[in-house]
This record gives sequence, structure tokens and C-alpha cells, in this order.
Amino acid sequence: MAESVAKQGAENWTPESWTNKEIRQIPDYPDRAALQTAQEKLGTYPPLIFAGEARALREDLAKVAAGEAFLLQGGDCAEAFSAFRAGSIRDTFKVLLQMAVVLTFGAACPVVKVGRLAGQFAKPRSSSTETQNGIALESYRGDIINDLAFTEESRTPNPERMITAYTQAAATLNLLRGFARGGFANLQDVHKWNLDFVGDSNQGTRYAALADRLTETLDFMAACGITAETMPQLKETDFYTSHEALLLPYEQALTRIEDETGEWYDCSAHMLWIGDRTRQTDGAHVEFLRGVNNPIGIKCGPSLPADELITLLDILNPLNIPGRIVLITRMGADKVQEGLPPLVRAVKAEGRSVVWSCDPMHGNTVKSNSGYKTRAFDRVMQEVTNFFAVHLAEGTHSGGIHIEMTGDDVTECIGGAQAITDEDLGDRYHTQCDPRLNASQSLELAFEMAEALKRERAAA
Repeated sequence: MAESVAKQGAENWTPESWTNKEIRQIPDYPDRAALQTAQEKLGTYPPLIFAGEARALREDLAKVAAGEAFLLQGGDCAEAFSAFRAGSIRDTFKVLLQMAVVLTFGAACPVVKVGRLAGQFAKPRSSSTETQNGIALESYRGDIINDLAFTEESRTPNPERMITAYTQAAATLNLLRGFARGGFANLQDVHKWNLDFVGDSNQGTRYAALADRLTETLDFMAACGITAETMPQLKETDFYTSHEALLLPYEQALTRIEDETGEWYDCSAHMLWIGDRTRQTDGAHVEFLRGVNNPIGIKCGPSLPADELITLLDILNPLNIPGRIVLITRMGADKVQEGLPPLVRAVKAEGRSVVWSCDPMHGNTVKSNSGYKTRAFDRVMQEVTNFFAVHLAEGTHSGGIHIEMTGDDVTECIGGAQAITDEDLGDRYHTQCDPRLNASQSLELAFEMAEALKRERAAA
């Protein structure tokens, strides 16, 4: 892993070179002086993550690319300043731990855990404006940019919100590090991760049974002298953060050079990704991310041609460094079997090392009869099933899952074992942007994926 992006022809790159490229999905700040002041202030703040942590994630993702592990990436659609609570962060972390246990124990496969947390504040929009009652205002673009309230003042992009986002991200990361390393992730406490509102459900019962089996295994290991005290891996875990690198003024301000290596890292998160709306090969977002050494995700929708994907890989990873690139496919349940194989074959033919991950959420978003934006769990599951089927047929590894989920007891996606209906959506519909799977639905998905991974590993 001695290779670096700095040796990949990015010598002409600078953290601000993106400003010379065409850019999309960036707000027009009316107060440019305030924007510069906020960026300069952020530039003096400590990094949120460290270069060594990003390299460790890249090494873990290299194992995923080689078929030796699985990537679990999940968290909020868009973090909200108003919903910032330690309990919510804890519960989302709990569900991710549960999902990881299901996948690891059920499929005998190590799991790399990455949260959509501590930075997922900006969202791309299909339209730059929103109209209500004949009044058109700037679209809500996430709390780091403007506010959800439909007033001219709230919707005006405010650069000071970047400072608030940094502060909230720092606090979230501090808590996550405490959970991951302070004993909360101890496998001997696996039963304690089950949330109360999930415990009495079918998925809660299923998880409790698996936890019983795991506890028996740990008791046997303890009898053999292997405990959390003798093997620290049993009581702590590696947990990384990620978000879409959408608001480039914020990302630039948190980009630092590592003294020991002379390499640039975006220190806002361990992993960043480029959205399906901002992956133009000659665009500002690709230009920015080609020069940082973090692992990079690329959202791959049904409109992405195979040759354009190869061009993106040429730009972002010309030395084909394992663990550098995660291809996050978001096709829609009906389009996976047609749209994914050409991409898989092109990447395989070129001998590129990538992680293939499935985003089954964004291609399956619909407006319900009751007016809520929602996703049907059956469609989410169908996309995952088709994703695994394509990779099994092509002889490649289904490397990961990328989902919008929460530990809160929400009713935002219909279906699943809870049988949430259109009429139920209004009960606890709390998202600021896109609908999320709740804990029960997330666990149900994890159990199904564990079975699919078993089949894939048996075939291999």
C-alpha cells in the first residue's frame, strides 16, 4: 500500500483547482465575503479524521475488493442540526453493529463498517428552486447550506452553517470513537444492542437467537482462555465515517497535507463519494477528489456508460490501487440485471480493482398515494437480490451495501416484516429529505444478505 494518489499524476492538483472547472449542485452564496471568512476559519480548525485512519480504511477495502470481506455502509439520508442527539447516534450505531454481527456470524465474512454520519449534511437536488402556493424559493440543500423552513431567510445559503456542521460532526465523531473503542462494541454485550421497539418483532427474535448462538461460542472461547482481555478485537471495533463530497468549499477548507508523506487528505471524513449528479469527468467534483488520498465512492446510476466509468477510474485511480475506489450502483430494482452487467464486464476486462457496492434506496424512491416520498422494502430487497445475482453470474464479488437507515422508530419505508402501509407513513415520518429504513427493516435486510453471501461464497 505504498502507492499514493500523489504519485498518480495529480502533481498539478491543488485543493482549490476545482474552482477552475464547471460545477453543479453548489449554492450561490450571496455574501461571498462571509463564505471566505467561514472557509478561513475552518482552515484553522483541527482535522476531523487523520490520514492514518483513511489509509487503514483503504487497506480494509482492499480486502473487500479481493472478496475477503464485505462493506456495510449506512446511516442518515441527511443529518439535521435539530435532530442532533446522543441517543439517535447511539441507536444507529447499535443497528449497524447488529447488522455487522448478522453478516459476520451468519455468512462467516468479516465486515468493514462505514457510517453515513458526522458529515452527511448536504444533499443534491433535482431542481434549484421549490414552489409552494405560487412562491418560488431556493430548494432545501441540507442543513450545512440552508434551512428546511419555507421562508426566504431560511432558504438563503448561509456559510456560517458550515461551522455548525463541523462542530456537530466533531461531537458525533467523538461519541462514535468512544462507542467503538470504549467497550460499547464488546461482543459479550451483543444482546444489549437490540433496541426495545425491535425486541418483540420477528427480526428482534431472530437476532436474539443469533445472539444466543454467539454467546455460546464466546463462552466456549472463554473456557479456552480467549476473552476480551486476551483478545481486544472482541471488545472493540473499527468504525469509519463517510459522506457525499458535495459542498466543495467545506471539503477544501478541511483538506490538509500530511507532513510525513506529503500527501493530501480530505480530513472531513474517512471516505467521500461522488454523486450520480456530479460525476462529470471534466467537472469540479471529480477534479477535487482525484487529488485526495481518501477512499472514494462513485455513485453509478443507469445512465452511466461503461466507457465513461473506465474514464472515471483512469482519472481517480490510474495506478489501480486496491481499496481506493468503491463503485456504488443505484439502478432501481427493474434495471439492475440490464444496467449492471456491462459495467461489471468493462471493469473486469480492464483488470481494475474496485469494491462493488449496492445502493438499493435511491433508484426505488416513489411518491405514495398519501403524498409522502417513500420506498417499498420489497423493491429495496429485490435490487439487492438482483445485485447479488449479477455478480454471481459474472464471477465477481458482491462487495457491499449502501443504505439510508436509522436506529429511530420511524415509518418512512413501506413493507417489511412490520408491514408498514401507506396509511402508516404519517405516524413517524421524521426524515428531512429521503425515507430511511428503520431498525427492524435494516435487520431484515441484513439476514437476507447473509444468506446471499453464503450462497456466493459457496459457489466461489
